[in-house]
Amino acid sequence: MNTTTGFSIETLELGPMENLIYLIHDHATKRAAIVDPAWDVPQILALAKKHGVNVTDILLTHSHHDHINGINEVLDSCDAQLHLLKDEVKIWDTEIELPNLHHGGDEIMLGNTPIKILHTPGHSPGSACYHIEDQLITGDTLFVFGCGHCKLAQADPETLHDSLRKMAKLPPQTVIHPGHNYAEKITSTIEEQIEGNPFMHFEDDCDGFVEYRTHEHDRLRTYPFQPIARK
Repeated sequence: MNTTTGFSIETLELGPMENLIYLIHDHATKRAAIVDPAWDVPQILALAKKHGVNVTDILLTHSHHDHINGINEVLDSCDAQLHLLKDEVKIWDTEIELPNLHHGGDEIMLGNTPIKILHTPGHSPGSACYHIEDQLITGDTLFVFGCGHCKLAQADPETLHDSLRKMAKLPPQTVIHPGHNYAEKITSTIEEQIEGNPFMHFEDDCDGFVEYRTHEHDRLRTYPFQPIARK
């Protein structure tokens, strides 16, 4: 659990793909948001019940199945608003009614806690990160010492390179919370990623990034990801 003055972020690791699901809890109002509900909704709802919070929002970092397969079950139990970036509608392939659509830069108020939406495309066209004070929920855009693949519909490694360059400009102490537990630890900082994440080492070399993301990384690296020093 990561706790600040006004809010907390609780983490669950669920499912066969080591998904990390987050519960953001606004202390003043006891409102909560689930980020990317999937795999074991009863466990997610049990965590909310344990903390005595009311789930009012569902935030999606993107719409791939392993991040959204629990939406209906949450909506059956909670009167919650579903949130997604507008660009992700391009690949919204589900019978679930379209969520509330947002643009990058929009802000969602979870009680007294402002959550800023960052548009970080590449892994998918509408991939989003959620910025709350010095905490950043990164979905599959940025992992600890890794980043999302670009193998599915409308993914684009050049766009992902641009997104990671923008994320590198965030305050270095920003704590990241990724969408999967693929590394030797589940949280890190932007500063640590700039130094040890090989995908962050291609600042002005988009072609090199594309080659590494598309061909080299999956062949060279093994799990769990560990830091790689800059050359």
